[in-house]
Amino acid sequence: MRPRVVLAIVVGLLAVAAAIFFWPRPAPKPPLVVGELPPFCHDLSFEGVVHAVCELDPKGYAVFVARADADGKPYGSVQAFDKAVAAKGAPVLIAMNAGMYHDGLGPVGLFVEDGRQETPLNRADGEGNFFLKPNGVFFVRKDGSAGVMETTAYAAAHPEGDPDIAHATQSGPMLVIDGKVHPRFEPDGASRFIRNGVGVRGDGTVVLAISRQPVSLGSFARLFKDELACPNALFLDGAISTLSDGERILVGGKDPVGPILAARKR
Repeated sequence: MRPRVVLAIVVGLLAVAAAIFFWPRPAPKPPLVVGELPPFCHDLSFEGVVHAVCELDPKGYAVFVARADADGKPYGSVQAFDKAVAAKGAPVLIAMNAGMYHDGLGPVGLFVEDGRQETPLNRADGEGNFFLKPNGVFFVRKDGSAGVMETTAYAAAHPEGDPDIAHATQSGPMLVIDGKVHPRFEPDGASRFIRNGVGVRGDGTVVLAISRQPVSLGSFARLFKDELACPNALFLDGAISTLSDGERILVGGKDPVGPILAARKR
């Protein structure tokens, strides 16, 4: 091969390499959090995924669930809920979706709001995350203290219509059960979504978390167990997961939601 041909080939390869190196790359997607988090929340990186984590002491914050207005019409979205409660002069400091729902936005499982049970505990078998047993219940007692329990344990401790329960929402699967990750989770499965969940620490602190990037159930469960020190934690939903500060959406979008978990200052 002639020297000029070899030189031309080398120059061409260098040009291609330079073009690849300097070719403008697409700008990284902006973070899902579009506003500052409330003071009781912070960003936390765990296993390479950033999460927004909020810690609520029930002594200082009233934690509750909601789904529909006084006329029985579902709020339909976290944003609509925020606007409705603010219009009544009782704005919340934080809100997120809180469990699976049927067509019409009715809860799939147990739902109790202000001591009134709308739907009973669901112990049936089925398809989907809710039925990836064990599933469980997040609940708030009338004294304001909260807990997360696996469904069977909750049924034994709190018979239907228990007057001590002020608020409750059933969802699934459990993320952490008595200090152990859900037995059916892969360590880091291929299913990745923006996910949110709730746990309660031994001292009673309610811990909410929502990923800012797609995350596996296994990693999300370890977040609650290893980093957030929650012996029991419950998955609330994925893909539609949303967090607001009562005025604007911080994580997620305007997807339809059924049950909503919120808190306001006492």
